[in-house]
Amino acid sequence: MLASLRTAAVFGIDACPVHVEVDVSFGFPSFTMVGLPDASVRESRDRVRSAIKNSGFEFPAHRITVNLAPADVRKAGASFDLPIALGILAAQGIVERREIADLVLLGELSLDGSVHPTRGVLPIAVAARRDGVSGILLPALNAGEAAVVSGLDVFAVSSLADAVRTLNDPTKQPSAPAPLPPAPRSIDGADLADVRGQLLARRALEIASAGGHNLLLVGPPGAGKTMMARRLPGILPPLTFDEALEVTAVHSVAGALPRGAGLMTQRPFRAPHHTISDVALIGGGSQPRPGEVSLAHHGVLFLDEMLEFSRHVLEVLRQPLEEGRVTVARAARTAVFPARFVLVGAMNPCPCGFAGDPVRECRCTPQQVARYRDRLSGPLRDRLDLTVEVPALPAEALAGTTRGEPSAEVGVRVVAARERQRARYGADGFRTNAELTPALMAKYCALDRRGQKLLTAAVTRLALSARAYDRVRKVARTIADLAGDESTSADHLAEALQFRMT
Repeated sequence: MLASLRTAAVFGIDACPVHVEVDVSFGFPSFTMVGLPDASVRESRDRVRSAIKNSGFEFPAHRITVNLAPADVRKAGASFDLPIALGILAAQGIVERREIADLVLLGELSLDGSVHPTRGVLPIAVAARRDGVSGILLPALNAGEAAVVSGLDVFAVSSLADAVRTLNDPTKQPSAPAPLPPAPRSIDGADLADVRGQLLARRALEIASAGGHNLLLVGPPGAGKTMMARRLPGILPPLTFDEALEVTAVHSVAGALPRGAGLMTQRPFRAPHHTISDVALIGGGSQPRPGEVSLAHHGVLFLDEMLEFSRHVLEVLRQPLEEGRVTVARAARTAVFPARFVLVGAMNPCPCGFAGDPVRECRCTPQQVARYRDRLSGPLRDRLDLTVEVPALPAEALAGTTRGEPSAEVGVRVVAARERQRARYGADGFRTNAELTPALMAKYCALDRRGQKLLTAAVTRLALSARAYDRVRKVARTIADLAGDESTSADHLAEALQFRMT
């Protein structure tokens, strides 16, 4: 008695088809699994046996062989539970169809037969539609995630018995797509209007949001660095549908998608603690999974107390900041995760935090300050487009009642600047000025004679590297977009250069 079903395995943010073949034959009772299953897949034997019995079905007292093809791809995770159980029931004739090739089946089984949600559903659904499969049968709590993919029938089940009834009833209709949540614009109602003073830092936040540039905030404790960084997502433009698909897929693969959630509509904001390891930040593991840089894709990665992070951890940021992706190579497979994010760092000017403060005295020696600042390497600092000093505010400013410009008004200018960039770069496949390659900068970031003379003088005086030279031009292009200007002038360049002089 042989049954064949279809499921999928996820590697990186891609999914590949997996065929589940179940053979139930006479012989000494045994339950064998082949096809490179890992420990979590092998453990499914006990879950499947108990789920079948507790769902009111008879578990066959025969020899059972489960083949997960292709045999050269390692299988991991509990999402194979449901197709394995349904394959056994199909081989017995309880599921009336022996071969189910038009549906992708996935789900984790509980011992009582209920179906738990699993991770990686969105990329599996995308792959199913790409391969011409008509539908997907999956846990009810994953239905909203799969319903994002159009042209695919979604059958949501809550138990093994429910899955059997669905497969045996040809008139069973697909589940209605779950409504998508609204798109929030800020974190916990945080608004830039709460920020008093700090006009230069607010301007830097606006430029960083408009062009996708990296930002470093330097100032004493309590100056408002963290407060401003947490308000950055509130002025970023809403995710486009394609961006939301990418963000949702990454969070789905990482298992970070809330239960029952559909498409993610808010730009991610990730703020890992400074004790994070390099693998947790960049991604990896024996079965590669996304790290914080990928979970921040199309959003913000905030490193508070940036110089308290291990230098080795900070250095792994260099490649994703340049390429917008992370490649995790393992012996059996290489996974590529997207990592296009805005990096925002916050640091004190010295170990005690009060260097340059007009009121509080700094007790650090010059050697201590130098060692502290050396934790941020030159190559990484070169990749930070905007550096801003955030001074401590006087008591008069803190006690004032005048509120700053709200996030909604700043966001309008940011969205307008992003639209100009999208219209300009659409044919070249770029979204923001920060993504421009050196080959295209001569076309899109050309300077007039006065601007070129100013930049040449700045390169000599500030000892700018070739990378810094290009990044200053990109920031100047963003400033011109915020002003609605078609060309980059010397005034735009002068403002961009002031963020390199700190």
